[in-house]
Amino acid sequence: MDDLKAKYLGQIAEAADEDALEAIRVAAVGKKGEIALKMRELGKMTPEERKAVGPALNALKDEINAALAAKKAALADAALDERLRTEWLDVTLPARHRRQGTVHPVSQATEELTAIFAELGFSVAEGPRIETDWHNFDALNIPGHHPARAEMDTFYMHRAPGDDRPPHVLRTHTSPVQIRSMELQGAPIRVICPGGVYRADYDQTHTPMFHQVEGLAIDKDISMANLKWVLEEFVKAFFEVDDVELRFRASHFPFTEPSAEVDIRCSWEGGQLKIGEGDDWMEILGSGMVHPKVIAAGGIDPEVYQGFAFGIGIDRLAMLKYGIPDLRAFFDSDLRWLRHYGFAALDIPTLHGGLSR
Repeated sequence: MDDLKAKYLGQIAEAADEDALEAIRVAAVGKKGEIALKMRELGKMTPEERKAVGPALNALKDEINAALAAKKAALADAALDERLRTEWLDVTLPARHRRQGTVHPVSQATEELTAIFAELGFSVAEGPRIETDWHNFDALNIPGHHPARAEMDTFYMHRAPGDDRPPHVLRTHTSPVQIRSMELQGAPIRVICPGGVYRADYDQTHTPMFHQVEGLAIDKDISMANLKWVLEEFVKAFFEVDDVELRFRASHFPFTEPSAEVDIRCSWEGGQLKIGEGDDWMEILGSGMVHPKVIAAGGIDPEVYQGFAFGIGIDRLAMLKYGIPDLRAFFDSDLRWLRHYGFAALDIPTLHGGLSR
């Protein structure tokens, strides 16, 4: 046993890594190790011999296990010291500057107009971006021969041959949300419907995907005068001007009757846009009184209720307010552009605290 003790303690002391240490453990105290084999010989000994040899073998086993544990801890400490030496970092060096994330101008404009219309008593309604052909066109009094329903303007979802289910489209406006809101809530109702929409168009002022907000108010005694007041209050609050002049021009939309394009008085002195002053006019939205067929499609009696609706391009509002020249840049994912035009993430727009900072 003295020879075994000297043999294995020497090997343990010379072990260079944990793999070598594990091999020594198996050879010494494993199930088939030398000390385990010695213990099996105890059954062949006399009682007197077992009393002398048994405790000595147990003591040897305990001593070798203790040496193995001590060596394993020493190897772990050495590995940690080496790792700390190679992964050393001077914590007194200045940290790298990290910018806080910024809010995209479209998201900022959406939050701003939501805050404004909330003060005017409008709630926010949402709907699916993949819409049924009925909600997107038929319920809005858009006939089958209307150019907007052509595949050159609208993205239709693929249908397998023989699939006779109603067609679905990527919604071309957020007006379908008005239908869904009327179906769900009935009348009276006052909602805005902001969100992404899709049309097959791409140039400096058009992209295949952009953002709109639709407004809808239905009650028993609503008139164009109410529409004009709401739009005036919105424009004054959004562009943060004290006074504004709007001009309503007769137009035609299938879902409103009468319909009107709305222009805002402005000036372009020195290439800078100024809202509410000057001799120029700029179109900003379309509006009108909701067509009786649209009210009926929403499950409301048009003989009892009437109302107004309007639609505004959120991207265009952001371009006008923040001087962004090209709509396509909104979707380029250029961090330099977002750092220039982005807004502080924690500054929530409110009417009393200010919309833009």
